[in-house]
Amino acid sequence: MKSIPAGMIMAQFALLCALIGMRTAAADPPTDTAKISAVDLVKSAPKGTLVNPYKDTQGDIVAQGEALFSSNSCSGCHGPTGGGGLCPPVTNDIWVYGGDDDTLFRLIALGSDGLQSQGYSRKGHESIVAPMPPFGSTFKSSDDLWKILAFIRAHYQGDPSRKFGIPDSPH
Repeated sequence: MKSIPAGMIMAQFALLCALIGMRTAAADPPTDTAKISAVDLVKSAPKGTLVNPYKDTQGDIVAQGEALFSSNSCSGCHGPTGGGGLCPPVTNDIWVYGGDDDTLFRLIALGSDGLQSQGYSRKGHESIVAPMPPFGSTFKSSDDLWKILAFIRAHYQGDPSRKFGIPDSPH
């Protein structure tokens, strides 16, 4: 029977610890999202770099996002589950400015006029297209806005290929 060298055992143990650490880090958002305001995050992040640290499959996060959606005036305009009301639905596959995390985060934080002033333009059209006011300063932190986006993604009812915006055309 062969013995395994102690160095090999230590290397495997270190790899296992690293993988467990990576899984834990991926499950928990970066701590600074809870400390930085949505407006400050938008100011500090280059266009196209904002990515939600949460997934729409995290039940506790989606539930928190739903509570925030209801308590921050979102439901007053977009309906209780985002299906539309006075303003367009946020759960279908028509993304007026784009459906990626970065664009949606900035749209909510800056409003549609602020978003356009940063070089974003309309890509889709809804039957109701009133300007969206900026809500970035109404959230306690950017973390709250990310949770709302997880809630919106969890209730998405459109074409699965468009859940995160219109896919790029093949070149």
